Amino acid sequence: MGKYSVLMSVYHKENPDFFRQSVESMLNQTVMPDEIVVVKDGPLTDSLEMVINDFVEQHPDILKVVSIEKNVGLGVALNVGLQHCRNELVARMDTDDVSVPERCEKQLRAFYDNPELAVFGGAIAEFTQSIEDVIGIRPVPTCDSAIKRLIKRRCPFNHQTVMFRKSEVLRAGGYVDWFWNEDYYLWVRMSEMGCRFGNSSDVLVYVRSGIDQYRRRGGLRYFQSEAKLQRYLLEHNIVSRFEYLENVAIRLVVQLLMPSWLRGVFYRCVARTQAGVGSS
Repeated sequence: MGKYSVLMSVYHKENPDFFRQSVESMLNQTVMPDEIVVVKDGPLTDSLEMVINDFVEQHPDILKVVSIEKNVGLGVALNVGLQHCRNELVARMDTDDVSVPERCEKQLRAFYDNPELAVFGGAIAEFTQSIEDVIGIRPVPTCDSAIKRLIKRRCPFNHQTVMFRKSEVLRAGGYVDWFWNEDYYLWVRMSEMGCRFGNSSDVLVYVRSGIDQYRRRGGLRYFQSEAKLQRYLLEHNIVSRFEYLENVAIRLVVQLLMPSWLRGVFYRCVARTQAGVGSS
């Protein structure tokens, strides 16, 4: 079904136990990757270095470590790592989540069945302590047209689930530093190029959730990042002025005025309702 790379970025605040579990979930895929590119985004803790060294010792032909001298942020780090991926198909993975064993096999099958696909992701299951403690499912629209309708309102992919064609991502300019929205900005630019998108209705990744996650998705800096991206959508005629004002107003309320616990409830509700609209 073809070879593929896994692209991950780790920085000093990551939990080493979560990181180990994340890498193991990729090594335990039913179709195993022939390389996992781990970008060290700046200096790491001794515990994280130990995890990386253990994996390199156990899988020297699979683990490829790319070091960046100082912390540059996710977008830049992923772009650096992407240059080191030797395969056309690249699976993104976050360092604190857990992929289901069949994840990449399903994605490889989707690319095999549809050679025009540029990006293919899937649903996620949010959990707290263990993957047995699922607190919610975040689905995504599955067909290209529905994904491109949703992109006008919010990001239509769960970033940690996607597999993409390296050549198409590079053709769009690759990842660009954009606070917490590196992926959304990338999909928007790929959509402008006419790239074909798809998602699986199946859960592909278990994602850690909690109050800290929703606290990070609020605040002035996060709102400014989102508002700037909405301005891009308006200036490139992807959304109307009314849609732009509506999108910014919603983000103003959710990201600046809502407390973190209520923000979590809102995101879960929106994810369940909007993602299912026109998904087939």
